[in-house]
Parts: sequence; C-alpha cells; structure tokens
Amino acid sequence: MSQKQLMKDSIDHHDYPIEEGVIIDSLDIRLQEIIKKQHPNLAEGAFISHKNLTYYRLLFLEEIIDKANRKNDYVREAVYDATKHQGYTALDVQDQLDRKITFGQKIADDVARFGGSWTFIITFICFMGVWMALNVVKPFGIVFDKYPFILLNLALSTLAAIQAPLIMMSQNRASDYDRLQAKNDYNVNKVSEEGIRLLHTKLDHLVQQDQSDLLEIQKLQTEMLASLTKQLVSMQEEQARLVGQIEKMRRSEENV
Repeated sequence: MSQKQLMKDSIDHHDYPIEEGVIIDSLDIRLQEIIKKQHPNLAEGAFISHKNLTYYRLLFLEEIIDKANRKNDYVREAVYDATKHQGYTALDVQDQLDRKITFGQKIADDVARFGGSWTFIITFICFMGVWMALNVVKPFGIVFDKYPFILLNLALSTLAAIQAPLIMMSQNRASDYDRLQAKNDYNVNKVSEEGIRLLHTKLDHLVQQDQSDLLEIQKLQTEMLASLTKQLVSMQEEQARLVGQIEKMRRSEENV
C-alpha cells in the first residue's frame, strides 16, 4: 500500500494526511479572517486539518448567531422606541363632548332630536287640527282665533324662530363631533400605518437577514459533516490497513 502524503498543520504543527485537511485559502473569506485573527503569521497556502478546522467553524457559527441576535435586538428596540414615542391612544369622541356639554347645548340637542322625529310631526299636525277645529266648528261656543288663524300663525312663527337657532346649535355640536372624530381617525390611522411599516421592517429583516444566516449555518453544518465523513473514511482505511498488516504478520508466523 502506498504511503500517504503528509502535510504539516499550520495551527498545531503536526503532520496529517492531505485528505484530512484543506488549504486555508480555499475556505470562506470570513472563516479565513477568524483563523488569521488568531494566527496572523500564516503563510500563503497554509494547511489546516479538519480536526482544528472544526474549532474555527464553531467559532464562525457562534459569530453568526451572535450577529443575528444583535440584529434582532436592534430591530426589537427600534420597534419599541417607535411605538413608545407615538404616545397616542384612541379617544371616545362622544364621551369627550358629553363631558363638556352645557345645559343650553343639552336643551338644543333634545329640541333638535324631538323636532326631527315623527312624534313631533304627528303631534304638531294633531295640535293644528284641533286648534282649527275648535275655532271653526265652535263646539263650546268659544272662538279664540278666528279664520285666518292669526294667533296660530304667530305661534308657528315664534316656534320656528326659537327652533331654528336651537337646531343650528345642535348642528354646531354635530360639526364639532365630526371634526374631533376625523382628527381621531387620522391619528389612529397614522399609528396603524406606523405599526404596519414596522411590521414590514421586521418581516423584511426575518426574510433577508435571518434566512441568509440560516443558509450560512446550514452551509457550515454541511461542511462539518463532510469533514467528519472524510475523517471517518480515513479512519476506516487506516483500520483496514492495520488489519491487513496484522493478518499478514499472522500468516508469516504460521508459515514459520
């Protein structure tokens, strides 16, 4: 059996079969930097055994994981700071207005609410019908508002004159409500938009950064598995060689 070619490991300076290691320059550039950081005087074409390379691959793996953790912490802190400084909570606009309502505004709302109902319309029609019937039919022989019902016209005009500003007051409150509600909706939408943007940022980070780190880790694991496989094959070959030598020696002794 031919003698295996040996190479001196630049890390521990022991000799290893060439198939049990690699040239450092053929490794990933970042892995090279980790090795050369601890051994800055490595020559070009330096050899490293798989046994020693496993240690540096584990260091590289720890560096990737630590870098990913720092990125995640940075994104998490950025999201927390952004949400902390928004400082806006959705308001119950109706509750805010009800707390500041005056007695006059409450009366105006009640008048506007009643004046815009079928109850008011039917009641007012019945009232006018009774008024005109009493003054035309004269069931009790009393006439207090002869045709053309001038007193009724005066009452209607007075009612309209009073009711109009009350309705306008109620409409002003409705306008205030709409304005505050629009402002509240704007702030809520702004906060929601910021939250969605931050969520997209986190998702982009997960897709672009974490996925890249996972692929790098898988690559390292594959390389380490391949290295272990080579070492196992080498050990099996060495075992077979030793078994052959022992068998050869045993046969020689038997022949003697």
